[in-house]
Amino acid sequence: MDEPEHSLLSDKSILTVEASRKAMRRLLPILITMYLIAFLDRANVAIARQALHTDVGITETLYALGAGIFFLGYALCEVPSNILLDRLGARLWIARIMVTWGVVSASTMLISGPKSFLLVRILLGIAEAGFFPGVMLYLTFWFPKKERATALALFYFGFPLSMMLGTPASAALLSLDGLAGLRGWQWMFFLEGGLAVLAGVATFFILPDGPESVSWLAPAQKEALKETLEAEDRQTICGETRHGWGALLSPRMALITSLYVVLQIVTYGLVFYLPSQISALLNTQMGAKAGLVGAIPWISALILTPVIVRLIARRNMPILGVSVCLLVFALGLYGSTIPTTWLALACLCMATSATVSAQAMFWNVPMSYLTAAQAATGLAVINSVGNLGGFVAPNLRALADNTWHSDHAGIYACAIVALIGIAITVAITGFAKSSDRRPTSHCALEK
Repeated sequence: MDEPEHSLLSDKSILTVEASRKAMRRLLPILITMYLIAFLDRANVAIARQALHTDVGITETLYALGAGIFFLGYALCEVPSNILLDRLGARLWIARIMVTWGVVSASTMLISGPKSFLLVRILLGIAEAGFFPGVMLYLTFWFPKKERATALALFYFGFPLSMMLGTPASAALLSLDGLAGLRGWQWMFFLEGGLAVLAGVATFFILPDGPESVSWLAPAQKEALKETLEAEDRQTICGETRHGWGALLSPRMALITSLYVVLQIVTYGLVFYLPSQISALLNTQMGAKAGLVGAIPWISALILTPVIVRLIARRNMPILGVSVCLLVFALGLYGSTIPTTWLALACLCMATSATVSAQAMFWNVPMSYLTAAQAATGLAVINSVGNLGGFVAPNLRALADNTWHSDHAGIYACAIVALIGIAITVAITGFAKSSDRRPTSHCALEK
């Protein structure tokens, strides 16, 4: 390579990095806030669990079904929602998703029995469908693969941040019990759903559709970013069928999707029961005290996840990182059954930090195999199928507890699922090594 060509590539690389850094500063705070609100409205039912049992007659079995049925509606509408986002633009469609799920979440305050509880939960899943993979797709518009890994990890901090802030805030809202003749849990759903509606309206005005529509990138930066993303797309592994479903049905993507199912089972097996598990450890009802203590595992996740993700990113081995995190999760969850309060809480901190770190690293795996053409459908398919694990999680815990008549049986079941996930990571690694030994396909040689 002669000197002028080398200089041209160097300038292009600098412009691309500058564009990505600007996008990181401008967009990530917005996206993190959106995810924070999404997870708050998805998981606040865990805070209201005891109150719903007392006021509406939601039994443990019905709670598990309602917590999980969200994901059936979510999975049903995930792929069409993401295709519409690709066609209509991120700004309009993500704003629509937020407003819709906010209205449905707020309507949870009106439930009067099991039927209305199950109905509003499945409608919430339908309303929120497309949000997470939509953001994954949106990141491919702005960030090359190296920067995208960082952006994705930062975005995922909305999950533990939501639980850290949302757990004590939601628990505090329960203290509004009796205000204007409403129960505390009704105020919680109304106010937190209303927050999503307001955020959705704001999103429509502040979230750009893509790099070409913003004024804060110079023309040269836009062009460099566009060329870099197009070049990466041409270099992406192309031995798979070039459509989302074909990519998913390949052995590699099927294994990756199975791993995501496992991650969702262990994550929601923790999320939907952590508040009640902590209130039981403290021997108290859900309220301000349990809410504040319940934030501790999520604070630990916020502190430890960046360290863990950074260590794994240096070695460029996200599958290894996910495997180690699943092992730590299994050990932590098993240890959370220790009767000593502070030891059990420490183990819950381990399990929470491990599952958040695993989730943050996971999406770098499929995003490294999917082209831009595959991403709109492929990411939605993985997320849609994988999120069925969210349906399995609470029902698995309830089934295990009822079958063995033990409050710990469901915890052990989730720990076993994590160990199954480790076996899947080994299979993915073996498949990747096998693929690396194959002759390079002609499409990998295309310029």
